[in-house]
Amino acid sequence: MSCTIKAVETKREMTDFVELPGKIYKGNSCYVPDLEKDVRGWFDPSHNPGLGHCDVKAFVAYSETGEPVGRIVGIINHKANETWKGSCVRFGWIEFVDDADVSAALLKAVEAWGKEKGMDSIQGPLGISDFDKEGMLVEDFDKLGSSITIYNPPYYPEHLERLGFGKEVDWVQARVKVPAEVPERFARAQKLVSEMYGLKVRKLTHDDVFKNGYGRKIFRLLNESYKQLFGYTPHSDEEADAFVNEYISMLDLRMLPMVEDSEGNLIACSVTMPNLSRALQKSGGHLFPWGWFHLLRALKFKHEEEVELLLIAVHPEWQALGVNALLFADLIPIFNEMGFEWAETGPMLENNSKVLSQWKVLNPIIYKRRRCFSKEIE
Repeated sequence: MSCTIKAVETKREMTDFVELPGKIYKGNSCYVPDLEKDVRGWFDPSHNPGLGHCDVKAFVAYSETGEPVGRIVGIINHKANETWKGSCVRFGWIEFVDDADVSAALLKAVEAWGKEKGMDSIQGPLGISDFDKEGMLVEDFDKLGSSITIYNPPYYPEHLERLGFGKEVDWVQARVKVPAEVPERFARAQKLVSEMYGLKVRKLTHDDVFKNGYGRKIFRLLNESYKQLFGYTPHSDEEADAFVNEYISMLDLRMLPMVEDSEGNLIACSVTMPNLSRALQKSGGHLFPWGWFHLLRALKFKHEEEVELLLIAVHPEWQALGVNALLFADLIPIFNEMGFEWAETGPMLENNSKVLSQWKVLNPIIYKRRRCFSKEIE
């Protein structure tokens, strides 16, 4: 297919960018749409402070008849490049029809833009931070997607490989049956570490999060816990505030256990929420007229049977000491009380043995492999 690549500059082009997935995934029962307001907000510096340390360029591919047939965003994350000592342009938000000319033109547009900016390699799909969706699905295309992960058709990675992209890293997810009781291994570890180190679980209040600075404490813990993970970029206090104000207010604080040491220092946390996949599918990516109702219902009133384990973070000085047992021992009774039968983790690096091993006692199903692809810019 002959296509034209245009940098997104007008409202019409941004609308084409936002609406394209609805055309590609029409009738696909596994695809979970993003909310339109979130996609548009990602490009707004007042909603996304991470743009302050990034150059971003969005592109849309148009057919000869003027129909949108692909999209992509180029991202130069200066903070990440400084942290990881590289000159890399990232690509994200990629979608395209099953046509080799379209996918090639989109990626070449980002490569050319990156090369113009002095970059020598390209990686993706990635966002500005780890809280953006990342990793192209390469297995389990028949499984329902989620609100925090990328879903794509099987032909996407095939196109990337034909264009010379290779594997940089893979992420996997775990799906576990919620046990009726806290497993004995977790119960013993909880008792032991609590008594040895004086640790305790704290449940946050609204004032803790929005008035007493606990949101920033959580993100500072994440920065310490995740700083060695592939591509991680530390979050500023401004980014933490934006995320907390946008999302934490929606969550049930019972599902956000914090672990503090004997001096009140935050050393571990977990963020979980009801699965929103079906609610987002019903919304069609729009809050109005009824999208807000489906999301509010799934969050507050009638939960799906699955819960999403968005993240677990333990401070490096406390890792491998069983601290995560306090989080599991707190959450499992709550999940049972709320009627959750299954839990799914967020993406975990396949070589992060510490994180993957913590699920063994729950007999996990490891699935939904996602890949960051990379290549040198010619």
